Amino acid sequence: MRSGPRSPADPLARALALATENARSGRGGPFGAVVVKDGVVIAEGTNLVTATNDPTAHAEIVAIRAACRALGAFQLGGCTVYASCEPCPMCLGALYWARPAAVWYAASRADAAAAGFDDALVYAEVAAPPAARRIPFHRALEVEGRAPFDAWRANEARRTY
Repeated sequence: MRSGPRSPADPLARALALATENARSGRGGPFGAVVVKDGVVIAEGTNLVTATNDPTAHAEIVAIRAACRALGAFQLGGCTVYASCEPCPMCLGALYWARPAAVWYAASRADAAAAGFDDALVYAEVAAPPAARRIPFHRALEVEGRAPFDAWRANEARRTY
């Protein structure tokens, strides 16, 4: 393995290079991400939404999945994630679930919005109560819906995360 970055500029520059190449190639959107642990790059990702017909295939998600596979873990403890752009709401959520030590990014969400990647609606929808969201959200089987959580709490062998 190669020696790791001495400053955030190194892996951040790599994330930007991945994003630029991805945009030029037409494989996906202009986003890239790099995951580093103990100074070593363990995973990279680019936006593959249109290449894979997967709306969740954002660069950070792709990189998180690859890093978790490489580590054999479901969290990124001790890792730093470098993203070409400020993470969108979905990637922000995934990063919090993955629990890296830090996240560095280059472009802001305002920069992304200026290029046609505006997440303002999603930020507003997350803050709205379910009944007020643009996509109708309906709740049913409320009592039955608790059964999986009861089973989880009762399972002494569960692996908490």
